[in-house]
Amino acid sequence: MPYEPPPYLASLTLAEIAELVAQRKLPPVEGWAPQVVGDSHMRIAADGTWFHEGGVIRREAMVRAFAGLLKRDDAGHHWLVTPFEKLSIAVEDAAFVAVDCVRAEDALAFRLNTDDIVIAGPEHPLRAAGDAETPALYLDVRRGCEARLNRSTYAQLAEIALAEGAETNGWQITSKGATFALLP
Repeated sequence: MPYEPPPYLASLTLAEIAELVAQRKLPPVEGWAPQVVGDSHMRIAADGTWFHEGGVIRREAMVRAFAGLLKRDDAGHHWLVTPFEKLSIAVEDAAFVAVDCVRAEDALAFRLNTDDIVIAGPEHPLRAAGDAETPALYLDVRRGCEARLNRSTYAQLAEIALAEGAETNGWQITSKGATFALLP
């Protein structure tokens, strides 16, 4: 069955976005306790490009499959987890990159470089990092993994925030009842 990416976020209602999120079936990584621990020889670059043994993984379906097996532990290490193995994976910045965002009713929806869709809120908070000269925004995706907002998505979010009066409320934005700072 061929893969069909989700439609353009701006054309969807919040209910349609929520349905797309609910349709994404992820492996039950949290319930697996593999006994074999090793190294995947994989790396995720800061721009979201996945590598294996130095070569770019060009098959998007493979990247999406691996992304569904990804988790980050409390020490900040990233792992690919299967029922049989737990393999380390090097991550330069964040495991995902947010490449689009839209305001849909009371929520902010983000599309990731893996075509996952995440709705910011109490379960998926935004985190401001960096400093005033080089700010960075991160979105909690799942299992401790984050997505860094790329430059254009950061600009989209800033435009939404400005339209909603972010300058007067200290550069903050809300989504699903949670308020997030846009500056470190």
